[in-house]
Amino acid sequence: MKREFLQDLRVGDQPLPKEVVDAIMAENGRDIQHHKDQAQSWEEKYNSAVSAHSAELSRLAFTASLERAITRHGGRNVKAISAVLDLETLQGQQDTDSALDQALTELKKEHDYLFARTQTPPPYAGGTGALYTAPQTPTTLVGALKERFTK
Repeated sequence: MKREFLQDLRVGDQPLPKEVVDAIMAENGRDIQHHKDQAQSWEEKYNSAVSAHSAELSRLAFTASLERAITRHGGRNVKAISAVLDLETLQGQQDTDSALDQALTELKKEHDYLFARTQTPPPYAGGTGALYTAPQTPTTLVGALKERFTK
């Protein structure tokens, strides 16, 4: 509200007294300041929410990268492997994927029991030392009937 607007107002033939105009302008100033303070408060809340959200997104992206890298390296348990790694140092790296790969390769050398074996031994029948072969059973109904009635 402009002071000139109030000074141009008339009550009857008389203009508004200077004290009334000053009182209205002072109240208007307090009202404007109150709204500015509220706007600044909301802006601060917005900025803090944006920074918290950004931090949460970066944490989630790192966690997803970590789980993908552990799975790619054949990790048996993501929680156990994560507990052994220095996650704060890895999270601070520029290229997290290569840092994770390098850390997991070193961890695999030191603690290979945390990772699945790449070569599985051939299946042996327990106690015989001979290779286990599955019994030859018919896979269709016709094959089962032929086997039953040819005996």
